[in-house]
Amino acid sequence: MKAFVQSFGCQLNVSDGEKLKGLLGDMGYSFTGDNTEADLIILNTCAVRESAEERVFGIIGEMKHLKEAKPEMIIIVSGCMTAQEHIAPKIKKSYPHVDIVVGTGAFASLPKLIEECRKGQKFGVDISEYDDFSHERKQVRESTFKASVPIMFGCNNFCTYCIVPYVRGRERSRNAEDIVSEVRGLVENGYKEIMLLGQNVNSYGKDLDGSPTFPQLLRLLDGIDGDFVIRFMSSHPKDVTNELIEAIFDCKKVAKHLHLPIQSGNDDILKAMNRNYTVRQYLDTVNKLRSQCSDFSLTTDIIVGFPNETDRQFEDTVSLLRKVKFDNIFAFIYSKRTGTKAAEIDDKISGEVKSQRMQSLLEVQREIAEQNNKRFIGRTLRVLADTVSKKRKGRITGKSDEFIIVEFDGDSGLLGEFVDVKVDAAMNWAVSGKMKEEGIENGFN
Repeated sequence: MKAFVQSFGCQLNVSDGEKLKGLLGDMGYSFTGDNTEADLIILNTCAVRESAEERVFGIIGEMKHLKEAKPEMIIIVSGCMTAQEHIAPKIKKSYPHVDIVVGTGAFASLPKLIEECRKGQKFGVDISEYDDFSHERKQVRESTFKASVPIMFGCNNFCTYCIVPYVRGRERSRNAEDIVSEVRGLVENGYKEIMLLGQNVNSYGKDLDGSPTFPQLLRLLDGIDGDFVIRFMSSHPKDVTNELIEAIFDCKKVAKHLHLPIQSGNDDILKAMNRNYTVRQYLDTVNKLRSQCSDFSLTTDIIVGFPNETDRQFEDTVSLLRKVKFDNIFAFIYSKRTGTKAAEIDDKISGEVKSQRMQSLLEVQREIAEQNNKRFIGRTLRVLADTVSKKRKGRITGKSDEFIIVEFDGDSGLLGEFVDVKVDAAMNWAVSGKMKEEGIENGFN
Protein backbone atom coordinates (compact mmCIF):
# COMPACT_ATOMS: atom_id res chain seq x y z
CA MET A 1 0.00 0.00 0.00
CA LYS A 2 1.36 3.41 -1.01
CA ALA A 3 0.63 6.78 0.57
CA PHE A 4 0.99 10.30 -0.82
CA VAL A 5 1.33 13.10 1.76
CA GLN A 6 1.31 16.75 0.69
CA SER A 7 1.85 19.49 3.28
CA PHE A 8 1.06 23.17 2.76
CA GLY A 9 2.15 26.26 4.66
CA CYS A 10 4.61 26.76 7.49
CA GLN A 11 7.45 24.59 8.74
CA LEU A 12 5.33 23.39 11.65
CA ASN A 13 2.91 21.99 9.09
CA VAL A 14 5.78 20.32 7.24
CA SER A 15 6.87 18.78 10.55
CA ASP A 16 3.30 17.54 11.11
CA GLY A 17 3.41 15.99 7.65
CA GLU A 18 6.58 14.10 8.57
CA LYS A 19 4.84 12.76 11.68
CA LEU A 20 1.85 11.69 9.61
CA LYS A 21 4.25 9.77 7.39
CA GLY A 22 5.74 8.13 10.47
CA LEU A 23 2.29 7.07 11.60
CA LEU A 24 1.44 5.69 8.16
CA GLY A 25 4.79 3.90 8.00
CA ASP A 26 3.95 2.12 11.24
CA MET A 27 0.70 1.02 9.57
CA GLY A 28 2.65 -0.59 6.74
CA TYR A 29 2.46 2.09 4.08
CA SER A 30 5.32 3.00 1.79
CA PHE A 31 5.42 6.43 0.14
CA THR A 32 5.14 7.79 -3.37
CA GLY A 33 5.55 11.23 -4.88
CA ASP A 34 2.92 10.46 -7.51
CA ASN A 35 -0.65 10.76 -6.26
CA THR A 36 -1.95 8.61 -9.13
CA GLU A 37 -0.02 5.65 -7.67
CA ALA A 38 -1.35 6.17 -4.15
CA ASP A 39 -3.79 4.02 -2.21
CA LEU A 40 -4.10 6.75 0.40
CA ILE A 41 -3.72 10.53 0.05
CA ILE A 42 -3.34 13.07 2.85
CA LEU A 43 -3.59 16.79 2.15
CA ASN A 44 -2.10 18.46 5.24
CA THR A 45 -3.56 21.94 4.99
CA CYS A 46 -2.76 25.53 5.98
CA ALA A 47 -5.26 28.16 7.15
CA VAL A 48 -3.07 31.28 7.43
CA ARG A 49 -4.53 32.92 4.30
CA GLU A 50 -7.83 32.36 2.53
CA SER A 51 -5.92 32.11 -0.75
CA ALA A 52 -4.14 29.04 0.67
CA GLU A 53 -7.50 27.59 1.65
CA GLU A 54 -8.94 28.21 -1.82
CA ARG A 55 -5.92 26.51 -3.37
CA VAL A 56 -6.47 23.44 -1.21
CA PHE A 57 -10.15 23.26 -2.13
CA GLY A 58 -9.10 23.40 -5.77
CA ILE A 59 -6.75 20.46 -5.25
CA ILE A 60 -9.43 18.55 -3.30
CA GLY A 61 -11.77 19.04 -6.24
CA GLU A 62 -9.17 17.67 -8.64
CA MET A 63 -8.92 14.52 -6.51
CA LYS A 64 -12.39 13.46 -7.64
CA HIS A 65 -11.12 11.89 -10.86
CA LEU A 66 -8.48 9.93 -8.89
CA LYS A 67 -11.21 8.50 -6.69
CA GLU A 68 -13.29 7.61 -9.74
CA ALA A 69 -10.33 5.77 -11.28
CA LYS A 70 -9.52 4.01 -8.00
CA PRO A 71 -12.66 3.83 -5.78
CA GLU A 72 -10.82 2.04 -2.95
CA MET A 73 -8.43 5.01 -2.57
CA ILE A 74 -8.71 6.77 0.81
CA ILE A 75 -8.57 10.58 0.68
CA ILE A 76 -7.85 12.47 3.91
CA VAL A 77 -7.81 16.19 4.66
CA SER A 78 -5.86 17.20 7.78
CA GLY A 79 -4.13 20.25 9.21
CA CYS A 80 -4.98 23.75 10.39
CA MET A 81 -7.77 24.32 7.89
CA THR A 82 -9.79 21.45 9.34
CA ALA A 83 -9.78 22.99 12.83
CA GLN A 84 -12.36 25.53 11.66
CA GLU A 85 -15.83 24.28 12.51
CA HIS A 86 -17.34 25.01 9.09
CA ILE A 87 -14.74 23.07 7.10
CA ALA A 88 -15.78 19.45 7.79
CA PRO A 89 -19.47 20.09 6.90
CA LYS A 90 -18.39 21.93 3.75
CA ILE A 91 -16.15 19.04 2.67
CA LYS A 92 -18.84 16.48 3.41
CA LYS A 93 -21.39 18.40 1.34
CA SER A 94 -19.27 19.61 -1.59
CA TYR A 95 -16.50 16.99 -1.81
CA PRO A 96 -18.10 13.59 -1.11
CA HIS A 97 -15.03 11.78 -2.48
CA VAL A 98 -13.14 12.80 0.71
CA ASP A 99 -13.23 9.98 3.28
CA ILE A 100 -11.68 11.48 6.43
CA VAL A 101 -11.18 14.91 8.02
CA VAL A 102 -8.77 15.04 10.97
CA GLY A 103 -7.46 17.99 13.02
CA THR A 104 -3.88 18.80 14.06
CA GLY A 105 -4.54 17.61 17.62
CA ALA A 106 -6.19 14.35 16.64
CA PHE A 107 -3.52 12.54 14.65
CA ALA A 108 -3.58 9.70 17.17
CA SER A 109 -7.09 8.79 16.02
CA LEU A 110 -6.08 8.48 12.36
CA PRO A 111 -5.30 4.70 12.34
CA LYS A 112 -8.77 4.01 13.78
CA LEU A 113 -10.42 6.34 11.25
CA ILE A 114 -8.56 4.63 8.38
CA GLU A 115 -9.56 1.19 9.64
CA GLU A 116 -13.20 2.28 9.92
CA CYS A 117 -13.04 3.67 6.40
CA ARG A 118 -11.74 0.36 5.09
CA LYS A 119 -14.74 -1.33 6.74
CA GLY A 120 -17.18 0.97 4.96
CA GLN A 121 -17.45 4.09 7.15
CA LYS A 122 -18.63 6.81 4.75
CA PHE A 123 -17.20 9.95 6.34
CA GLY A 124 -14.90 9.96 9.37
CA VAL A 125 -14.21 13.15 11.32
CA ASP A 126 -12.11 13.99 14.37
CA ILE A 127 -11.15 17.60 14.98
CA SER A 128 -10.93 17.24 18.75
CA GLU A 129 -8.30 19.16 20.71
CA TYR A 130 -6.04 16.63 22.41
CA ASP A 131 -2.82 17.35 24.29
CA ASP A 132 -1.06 15.09 21.83
CA PHE A 133 2.16 16.74 20.71
CA SER A 134 3.15 13.58 18.80
CA HIS A 135 6.77 14.17 19.83
CA GLU A 136 7.36 10.52 20.55
CA ARG A 137 6.05 9.40 17.18
CA LYS A 138 8.30 8.08 14.48
CA GLN A 139 8.99 10.82 11.96
CA VAL A 140 9.80 10.27 8.30
CA ARG A 141 12.01 13.29 7.68
CA GLU A 142 12.42 14.79 4.24
CA SER A 143 16.12 15.47 4.78
CA THR A 144 18.93 13.34 6.15
CA PHE A 145 20.86 16.33 7.52
CA LYS A 146 18.34 19.11 8.32
CA ALA A 147 15.65 18.55 10.95
CA SER A 148 12.82 20.65 12.33
CA VAL A 149 12.04 20.20 16.03
CA PRO A 150 8.82 21.76 17.37
CA ILE A 151 9.39 23.00 20.92
CA MET A 152 5.91 24.44 21.48
CA PHE A 153 2.51 24.64 19.87
CA GLY A 154 -0.21 27.27 19.67
CA CYS A 155 -0.21 31.01 20.26
CA ASN A 156 -1.53 33.43 22.89
CA ASN A 157 -0.98 36.69 20.99
CA PHE A 158 -4.20 37.03 18.97
CA CYS A 159 -2.88 39.37 16.31
CA THR A 160 -6.02 40.71 14.65
CA TYR A 161 -5.11 39.38 11.19
CA CYS A 162 -4.12 35.87 12.31
CA ILE A 163 -6.18 32.68 12.53
CA VAL A 164 -3.46 30.61 14.23
CA PRO A 165 -4.69 30.87 17.87
CA TYR A 166 -8.08 29.63 16.70
CA VAL A 167 -6.76 26.62 14.78
CA ARG A 168 -3.65 25.72 16.82
CA GLY A 169 -4.95 26.61 20.28
CA ARG A 170 -3.18 28.23 23.21
CA GLU A 171 0.56 27.94 23.83
CA ARG A 172 1.74 24.54 25.04
CA SER A 173 5.44 23.89 25.58
CA ARG A 174 7.14 20.53 25.31
CA ASN A 175 9.19 19.21 28.18
CA ALA A 176 12.79 20.45 27.90
CA GLU A 177 14.25 17.01 28.61
CA ASP A 178 12.29 15.57 25.67
CA ILE A 179 13.56 18.32 23.36
CA VAL A 180 17.18 17.86 24.43
CA SER A 181 16.88 14.10 24.01
CA GLU A 182 15.39 14.46 20.52
CA VAL A 183 18.07 16.91 19.38
CA ARG A 184 20.86 14.75 20.81
CA GLY A 185 19.49 11.76 18.92
CA LEU A 186 19.31 13.73 15.68
CA VAL A 187 22.89 14.95 16.04
CA GLU A 188 24.09 11.41 16.80
CA ASN A 189 22.39 10.34 13.57
CA GLY A 190 24.28 12.90 11.51
CA TYR A 191 21.91 15.86 11.37
CA LYS A 192 23.78 19.14 10.89
CA GLU A 193 21.00 21.74 11.15
CA ILE A 194 18.38 21.80 13.90
CA MET A 195 15.50 24.25 13.38
CA LEU A 196 13.51 24.88 16.57
CA LEU A 197 9.89 25.66 15.74
CA GLY A 198 6.97 27.37 17.42
CA GLN A 199 4.47 30.10 16.66
CA ASN A 200 6.41 32.19 19.19
CA VAL A 201 9.51 30.36 20.39
CA ASN A 202 10.47 33.26 22.69
CA SER A 203 7.63 32.42 25.05
CA TYR A 204 8.71 28.80 25.38
CA GLY A 205 8.31 27.39 28.90
CA LYS A 206 6.04 30.10 30.31
CA ASP A 207 3.21 27.58 30.64
CA LEU A 208 5.33 24.98 32.48
CA ASP A 209 6.27 25.31 36.14
CA GLY A 210 10.01 25.02 36.61
CA SER A 211 10.72 24.96 32.89
CA PRO A 212 13.83 26.56 31.42
CA THR A 213 13.26 29.80 29.54
CA PHE A 214 13.89 29.78 25.80
CA PRO A 215 17.40 31.27 26.21
CA GLN A 216 18.16 28.61 28.82
CA LEU A 217 16.92 25.92 26.43
CA LEU A 218 19.29 27.27 23.77
CA ARG A 219 22.19 26.94 26.20
CA LEU A 220 21.20 23.35 27.01
CA LEU A 221 21.14 22.44 23.32
CA ASP A 222 24.40 24.30 22.68
CA GLY A 223 26.01 21.96 25.20
CA ILE A 224 25.24 18.84 23.15
CA ASP A 225 28.39 17.30 21.65
CA GLY A 226 28.61 17.36 17.87
CA ASP A 227 29.02 19.52 14.80
CA PHE A 228 25.72 21.22 14.06
CA VAL A 229 23.98 24.60 13.88
CA ILE A 230 20.90 25.63 15.84
CA ARG A 231 18.31 27.90 14.22
CA PHE A 232 14.86 28.94 15.39
CA MET A 233 11.69 30.70 14.29
CA SER A 234 9.52 32.57 14.75
CA SER A 235 10.29 35.20 17.36
CA HIS A 236 7.83 37.82 18.57
CA PRO A 237 9.55 41.21 19.00
CA LYS A 238 7.84 41.89 22.33
CA ASP A 239 9.49 38.80 23.81
CA VAL A 240 13.09 39.36 22.69
CA THR A 241 14.86 39.84 26.03
CA ASN A 242 18.41 40.76 26.95
CA GLU A 243 18.73 37.16 28.15
CA LEU A 244 17.91 35.89 24.64
CA ILE A 245 20.33 38.29 22.96
CA GLU A 246 23.10 37.21 25.32
CA ALA A 247 22.38 33.54 24.61
CA ILE A 248 22.52 34.07 20.84
CA PHE A 249 26.01 35.55 21.09
CA ASP A 250 27.28 33.25 23.86
CA CYS A 251 26.24 29.96 22.25
CA LYS A 252 28.71 28.78 19.62
CA LYS A 253 26.19 26.58 17.81
CA VAL A 254 23.32 29.07 17.71
CA ALA A 255 23.23 30.82 14.32
CA LYS A 256 23.97 34.53 14.31
CA HIS A 257 20.70 35.40 12.66
CA LEU A 258 17.28 36.38 13.94
CA HIS A 259 13.97 36.26 12.10
CA LEU A 260 12.03 39.08 13.75
CA PRO A 261 8.64 39.86 12.15
CA ILE A 262 7.85 43.59 12.23
CA GLN A 263 4.69 43.43 10.02
CA SER A 264 4.44 47.23 9.74
CA GLY A 265 6.61 50.27 10.33
CA ASN A 266 3.74 52.38 11.62
CA ASP A 267 2.62 52.43 15.27
CA ASP A 268 -1.07 52.93 14.50
CA ILE A 269 -1.09 49.90 12.21
CA LEU A 270 0.85 47.86 14.78
CA LYS A 271 -1.78 48.79 17.38
CA ALA A 272 -4.59 47.81 15.00
CA MET A 273 -2.78 44.50 14.48
CA ASN A 274 -2.51 43.99 18.29
CA ARG A 275 1.23 43.45 18.02
CA ASN A 276 1.97 44.94 21.49
CA TYR A 277 5.17 46.80 20.62
CA THR A 278 6.05 50.10 18.97
CA VAL A 279 8.48 50.86 16.16
CA ARG A 280 10.80 52.46 18.73
CA GLN A 281 10.79 49.32 20.89
CA TYR A 282 11.51 47.20 17.81
CA LEU A 283 14.41 49.47 16.83
CA ASP A 284 15.76 49.29 20.39
CA THR A 285 16.00 45.50 19.99
CA VAL A 286 17.72 45.90 16.61
CA ASN A 287 20.21 48.35 18.15
CA LYS A 288 21.01 45.92 20.99
CA LEU A 289 21.78 43.21 18.45
CA ARG A 290 23.79 45.48 16.18
CA SER A 291 25.76 46.86 19.14
CA GLN A 292 27.08 43.31 19.63
CA CYS A 293 27.72 42.84 15.88
CA SER A 294 27.31 45.76 13.47
CA ASP A 295 26.15 43.61 10.56
CA PHE A 296 24.12 41.05 12.53
CA SER A 297 21.78 39.26 10.14
CA LEU A 298 18.07 40.12 10.40
CA THR A 299 15.09 38.96 8.38
CA THR A 300 11.45 39.90 8.86
CA ASP A 301 7.81 39.50 7.81
CA ILE A 302 5.78 42.41 6.46
CA ILE A 303 2.07 42.71 5.68
CA VAL A 304 1.26 45.17 2.89
CA GLY A 305 -2.19 46.72 2.71
CA PHE A 306 -3.56 46.03 6.17
CA PRO A 307 -7.18 47.32 6.14
CA ASN A 308 -7.24 51.08 5.42
CA GLU A 309 -3.47 51.48 5.60
CA THR A 310 -2.73 54.97 4.26
CA ASP A 311 0.05 55.96 1.85
CA ARG A 312 1.89 57.63 4.73
CA GLN A 313 1.62 54.52 6.90
CA PHE A 314 2.96 52.39 4.08
CA GLU A 315 5.85 54.81 3.58
CA ASP A 316 6.68 54.40 7.28
CA THR A 317 7.23 50.70 6.55
CA VAL A 318 9.47 51.50 3.59
CA SER A 319 11.40 53.94 5.79
CA LEU A 320 11.87 51.22 8.40
CA LEU A 321 13.31 48.89 5.75
CA ARG A 322 15.88 51.50 4.80
CA LYS A 323 16.72 52.10 8.47
CA VAL A 324 17.11 48.48 9.59
CA LYS A 325 18.50 47.13 6.29
CA PHE A 326 17.08 43.60 6.58
CA ASP A 327 18.97 40.87 4.76
CA ASN A 328 15.69 39.44 3.52
CA ILE A 329 11.98 40.04 3.95
CA PHE A 330 8.95 37.82 3.55
CA ALA A 331 6.24 40.21 2.37
CA PHE A 332 2.56 39.41 1.93
CA ILE A 333 -0.43 41.37 0.73
CA TYR A 334 -3.01 41.37 3.52
CA SER A 335 -5.46 38.50 3.14
CA LYS A 336 -8.77 38.62 4.97
CA ARG A 337 -9.29 35.66 7.29
CA THR A 338 -12.84 34.97 8.34
CA GLY A 339 -13.00 34.61 12.11
CA THR A 340 -10.30 37.20 12.87
CA LYS A 341 -10.89 40.73 14.21
CA ALA A 342 -9.33 42.40 11.17
CA ALA A 343 -11.81 40.63 8.90
CA GLU A 344 -14.57 42.75 10.45
CA ILE A 345 -12.96 46.00 9.21
CA ASP A 346 -14.49 47.63 6.13
CA ASP A 347 -11.37 47.83 3.97
CA LYS A 348 -11.41 50.61 1.40
CA ILE A 349 -7.99 49.95 -0.18
CA SER A 350 -8.17 48.51 -3.69
CA GLY A 351 -6.31 45.39 -4.69
CA GLU A 352 -4.49 47.42 -7.34
CA VAL A 353 -3.10 49.83 -4.75
CA LYS A 354 -1.96 46.95 -2.55
CA SER A 355 -0.19 45.29 -5.50
CA GLN A 356 1.56 48.54 -6.41
CA ARG A 357 2.74 48.95 -2.83
CA MET A 358 4.04 45.40 -2.78
CA GLN A 359 6.08 45.95 -5.93
CA SER A 360 7.47 49.19 -4.53
CA LEU A 361 8.42 47.49 -1.27
CA LEU A 362 10.15 44.61 -3.05
CA GLU A 363 12.13 46.99 -5.28
CA VAL A 364 13.46 48.79 -2.21
CA GLN A 365 14.34 45.50 -0.52
CA ARG A 366 16.18 44.19 -3.59
CA GLU A 367 18.41 47.27 -3.51
CA ILE A 368 19.02 46.87 0.22
CA ALA A 369 19.74 43.14 -0.04
CA GLU A 370 22.28 43.54 -2.84
CA GLN A 371 24.09 46.28 -0.92
CA ASN A 372 23.95 44.20 2.27
CA ASN A 373 25.37 41.14 0.56
CA LYS A 374 28.39 43.08 -0.66
CA ARG A 375 29.66 43.12 2.94
CA PHE A 376 30.50 39.44 2.55
CA ILE A 377 32.77 39.90 -0.50
CA GLY A 378 36.25 38.80 0.51
CA ARG A 379 34.99 36.95 3.58
CA THR A 380 34.99 33.20 4.08
CA LEU A 381 31.59 31.86 5.14
CA ARG A 382 30.91 28.49 6.66
CA VAL A 383 28.06 26.98 4.65
CA LEU A 384 25.90 23.90 5.03
CA ALA A 385 25.53 22.62 1.44
CA ASP A 386 21.92 21.64 0.94
CA THR A 387 20.76 21.96 -2.70
CA VAL A 388 21.98 21.14 -6.20
CA SER A 389 21.14 24.02 -8.52
CA LYS A 390 18.48 23.09 -11.08
CA LYS A 391 19.32 25.99 -13.38
CA ARG A 392 23.12 26.15 -13.21
CA LYS A 393 24.93 22.89 -13.79
CA GLY A 394 27.73 22.10 -11.38
CA ARG A 395 26.55 24.61 -8.78
CA ILE A 396 25.57 23.99 -5.17
CA THR A 397 23.74 26.29 -2.78
CA GLY A 398 23.57 26.36 0.98
CA LYS A 399 23.05 28.76 3.85
CA SER A 400 25.68 30.43 5.95
CA ASP A 401 25.52 30.90 9.69
CA GLU A 402 23.90 34.28 8.91
CA PHE A 403 21.13 32.55 6.90
CA ILE A 404 22.54 33.97 3.66
CA ILE A 405 22.17 31.88 0.51
CA VAL A 406 25.62 31.00 -0.83
CA GLU A 407 26.24 29.53 -4.29
CA PHE A 408 29.47 27.80 -5.32
CA ASP A 409 30.88 25.13 -7.63
CA GLY A 410 30.41 21.58 -6.40
CA ASP A 411 28.53 18.32 -6.79
CA SER A 412 25.90 16.35 -4.88
CA GLY A 413 28.58 14.61 -2.84
CA LEU A 414 28.86 17.80 -0.77
CA LEU A 415 25.23 17.82 0.32
CA GLY A 416 24.90 17.71 4.08
CA GLU A 417 28.50 18.83 4.65
CA PHE A 418 29.86 22.07 6.08
CA VAL A 419 32.18 23.81 3.63
CA ASP A 420 34.10 27.07 3.67
CA VAL A 421 33.32 29.39 0.77
CA LYS A 422 35.24 32.58 0.00
CA VAL A 423 32.74 35.08 -1.37
CA ASP A 424 33.65 36.98 -4.54
CA ALA A 425 30.29 38.29 -5.79
CA ALA A 426 26.96 39.52 -4.40
CA MET A 427 23.45 39.53 -5.86
CA ASN A 428 20.18 40.68 -4.32
CA TRP A 429 19.16 37.11 -3.45
CA ALA A 430 22.49 35.44 -2.65
CA VAL A 431 26.28 35.61 -2.66
CA SER A 432 28.61 33.37 -4.63
CA GLY A 433 32.18 32.30 -4.28
CA LYS A 434 34.74 29.53 -4.43
CA MET A 435 34.97 26.64 -2.03
CA LYS A 436 38.17 26.33 -0.04
CA GLU A 437 39.24 22.69 -0.27
CA GLU A 438 40.49 22.63 3.31
CA GLY A 439 36.98 23.66 4.38
CA ILE A 440 35.48 20.27 3.53
CA GLU A 441 35.70 18.82 6.97
CA ASN A 442 33.67 18.14 10.06
CA GLY A 443 34.08 20.47 13.01
CA PHE A 444 34.13 24.22 13.42
CA ASN A 445 37.20 25.99 12.08
